[in-house]
Amino acid sequence: MVLSFTLTSSATTMALLLKQWRDRRGLSLRQLGERSGVSYVTISRIETGTFDPKVTTLEKLARALGINVRDLFPREPRRHSTRRG
Repeated sequence: MVLSFTLTSSATTMALLLKQWRDRRGLSLRQLGERSGVSYVTISRIETGTFDPKVTTLEKLARALGINVRDLFPREPRRHSTRRG
């Protein structure tokens, strides 16, 4: 029996953002793992969307990438308030 699941779209976007940041920094999975203290296997699973990381893991990865953990999450479009009056 094979179990499969799909993470939410924001988790999928977070996975893509992590990979993009890693690529921008020119780091391999192993290099990011060494810098962050997170197993390269775990990083790979996050990037492929098969693992939902804890916030502490994301903080380690963000620190190693030199970014804010918020940069790993999709930005919500700003909503403009309309005043009536």
